[in-house]
Amino acid sequence: MDPIRNPFAPGAGSQPPELAGRDGILTDARTALQRALLGRSAQSQMLLGLRGVGKTVLLNKIEDEAKALGWMTTLIEAPEGRPLAATLSPRMAQVLRRLSTVEAARTAAQSALRALRAFASAFKIKIGDLGVGIEPDPGIADSGTLEYDLPDLFERIGEAARDGGRGWALLIDEVQYLTQEELSALIVALHRVAQKGLPILFWGAGLPNVAALSGEAKSYAERLFLFPGVGPLPAEAARAAIRRPLAQEGQSITDAALAMILSRTEGYPYFLQEWGFQAWNAAPGSPIAEQHVQAATEAALRRLDEGFFRVRFDRLTQRERDYVRAMSRLGDGPYRSADVAQAMGGTLSGLSPLRDQIIRKGMIYSPEQGVLAFTVPMFDDYLRRIWP
Repeated sequence: MDPIRNPFAPGAGSQPPELAGRDGILTDARTALQRALLGRSAQSQMLLGLRGVGKTVLLNKIEDEAKALGWMTTLIEAPEGRPLAATLSPRMAQVLRRLSTVEAARTAAQSALRALRAFASAFKIKIGDLGVGIEPDPGIADSGTLEYDLPDLFERIGEAARDGGRGWALLIDEVQYLTQEELSALIVALHRVAQKGLPILFWGAGLPNVAALSGEAKSYAERLFLFPGVGPLPAEAARAAIRRPLAQEGQSITDAALAMILSRTEGYPYFLQEWGFQAWNAAPGSPIAEQHVQAATEAALRRLDEGFFRVRFDRLTQRERDYVRAMSRLGDGPYRSADVAQAMGGTLSGLSPLRDQIIRKGMIYSPEQGVLAFTVPMFDDYLRRIWP
């Protein structure tokens, strides 16, 4: 079929043609956005899931929903090796400059800009021309301790947004890369504005261990956030993710071919898009049949091996590669840390620093004490197939 008309979008974070199976998360987001503007309690969300389940897609969709409701938005990816304060400060300045043009919010926005000026100075951050004509407020957001200063700053921003009849939605992808200090400060800041009923809401996305990290940072995080799991699509939603884009192009797929795609992809949205994309290209015409899905499987695995899987494997040192390969040789996960250590001929305590390094790189996580799992679906199969 015509590759130019191919409706599937297997790129990282690309909006799929059919965002199936996520209605509950989006409904909760719309409700929270509207409640917050009315000054009523609204919970922020932390989206949790493995790689390739569509967390970034959902963040982009929620940002669109917020903009449609008149909210100001900031969407960033948590930086590896760069402080959150340095990443966030220029974006907060943008929000405050927008608010300073609203007559009702001008005074509060100027106050918040002075607080941001103090914050930037305390953390040695340069933000364009922010310092021109703006004097910092002594004693506000200038201690140099993020957990004290970020809440002060969020409160000032929230007051300016409230005065201007606006809201600010902060969205952060890859939350697991925040340090414990940064995550703790963010939670305290969001708790402060929630207590005061200020129109600031947060959506984060991260690996499944982010819920535990949040609880370790601040025990009340479990009450501050909703923690919806973003996993494989249920069978009906997975079928819709393939059938509906095809139908919109006037094409179809046989039941047997669709069943093959669902079996190979296990319902993971990224893989559904990849198999749908390749099956379209493999079929000379409609309907897409089993032989076309078979050809698509070969092409999809080749592209995943060269891209989706390989780029993650290449981030690991040789010793770290040995560790994850030892995991994969134990079969399908999850895996006991003790079994991995035994397979490598080492001890649990001796290999724990290596295990922790791989966790910090976001390749594996610990769903429970003493247990490990891959953050990338089907990564164990890739390792067994390519690196036996």
